[in-house]
Amino acid sequence: MTSSIAFKSFTGLRHSSAEPPKLHSQLHNISPPNYCQRRLQINAGISSPKLQNRNLRVAVIGGGPAGGAAAETLAKGGIETYLIERKLDNCKPCGGAIPLCMVGEFDLPLDIIDRKVTKMKMISPSNIAVDIGQTLKPHEYIGMVRREVLDSYLRERAASNGANVINGLFLKMDIPKGGRGSETAPYVLHYTEYNGKVGGAGQKKTLEVDAVIGADGANSRVAKSIGAGDYDYAIAFQERIKIPDDKMVYYENLAEMYVGDDVSPDFYGWVFPKCDHVAVGTGTVTHKGDIKKFQLATRNRAKDKILGGKIIRVEAHPIPEHPRPRRLSDRVALVGDAAGYVTKCSGEGIYFAAKSGRMCAEAIVEGSGNGKRMVDESDLRKYLEKWDKTYWPTYKVLDVLQKVFYRSNPAREAFVEMCADEYVQKMTFDSYLYKKVVPGNPLDDLKLAFNTIGSLVRANALRKEMNKLSV
Repeated sequence: MTSSIAFKSFTGLRHSSAEPPKLHSQLHNISPPNYCQRRLQINAGISSPKLQNRNLRVAVIGGGPAGGAAAETLAKGGIETYLIERKLDNCKPCGGAIPLCMVGEFDLPLDIIDRKVTKMKMISPSNIAVDIGQTLKPHEYIGMVRREVLDSYLRERAASNGANVINGLFLKMDIPKGGRGSETAPYVLHYTEYNGKVGGAGQKKTLEVDAVIGADGANSRVAKSIGAGDYDYAIAFQERIKIPDDKMVYYENLAEMYVGDDVSPDFYGWVFPKCDHVAVGTGTVTHKGDIKKFQLATRNRAKDKILGGKIIRVEAHPIPEHPRPRRLSDRVALVGDAAGYVTKCSGEGIYFAAKSGRMCAEAIVEGSGNGKRMVDESDLRKYLEKWDKTYWPTYKVLDVLQKVFYRSNPAREAFVEMCADEYVQKMTFDSYLYKKVVPGNPLDDLKLAFNTIGSLVRANALRKEMNKLSV
């Protein structure tokens, strides 16, 4: 849906710039910091077949955070890299929150960050609001970005490092058949290129590559090509709402999260601030057909604070709920949403998408000796082993939290009550901002355990009373 109001120019948070950043026109003239220019120097295994008169060729399908990060890492590592993305101006319905560690880890300029969120309100089904953020240090914040800005920046940075960015729609790929020579036979990709020279229909083309990274989202065609299996998915629905300036002041550095059966039976509703508007959205796995009803309820819960606002864009998109049964096949690997890397409970996916893309690309660079040798499944499997070892516990913990606290309104009331605890906030924010498991204080952990049990007992008693009233 096209918007009725154009987004005004917004320079983000870098006040030292006299003019707004011109990402599309100026990026190739920008010199990134030195560590971004550092090339990965790797020695491949001597058993890997050495390539003759060319470098390893890898195609990245999908140009979101996963694809952009993968393509940049590959190109810097000496790989002949192709990134295929259909919608170069895509605006994915996404809350757009990124942890502080991502800003430094991926060298993101402050220009592309719309807001620094230092305060959050968690609002219960009965509209009890708990303020979160009191434990943040002065330099700590949650970054709010627009996906069309972040994704474009990462793609263009990949291009500035040597990746070939193709505006095209991936259709299918011919997989090498087993037998002698298949370990070095190419994958043949079929795609439609949209270069503006042949009209809106595009031009059918093929491309031969040695390996493929599928970063093409929840409806991944790469995943279908390798029989990666299905998974449960949520529908995320979001409206961008332009609200009056005096209302926008309230959301200057504040985000809101609403829980309750009215906004979602298994997730939460959100109001996140962007450059000159707010993003209001919700999601669900179990009741996809009612998504518009949940969106209306989310808007109604926040109605006093967004009064007078005008909807300028409506977005919807599937979001994976758990990793696919298969994420790797021979020389094809899945990353980001295509692999199913979205956390339950919080619904976070941007950081994990970019991180998985980079990890996968690093494994290919390492296995190929900076593009000089062929890779095989064992090289790409190192990425999965590293990923699972690092992040699998996080996914499991958040899965349990969602099952415990999102199952009923009384449980959600207990969850919000628990969020008021300063120790809970500190542990939560430290883990989120830096993506590291933070060791806790044993006495505080014991106190938290008792408080959690108490909250759940009260929630269970409340649920029983509510059930009696409904009989």
